[in-house]
Amino acid sequence: MKKLKNEPDLLKEAIRVGGLYLKKRGAGSFEDTDGQDLKVEAIYKLLVHDKLVQPLAKDQIDLPHMRHKLALWISKNLPGDHPLMK
Repeated sequence: MKKLKNEPDLLKEAIRVGGLYLKKRGAGSFEDTDGQDLKVEAIYKLLVHDKLVQPLAKDQIDLPHMRHKLALWISKNLPGDHPLMK
């Protein structure tokens, strides 16, 4: 797993955008007290269910790989001139 440039910031943006997608999709919403791990897992599972990301291999389903997958997802969906892409 090759680390992306700005991966922690990309993950924060993925959680923000993923939370909006989750709410817009009608799949629920996050509380302020929900931890980052819960948010990462919920967003990852919804994106896999909606076929927006390819699922991880069974032996790679863990939080570090899910975080990386979300960072990849958001990096591919941000415009090229976005500050996180520079």
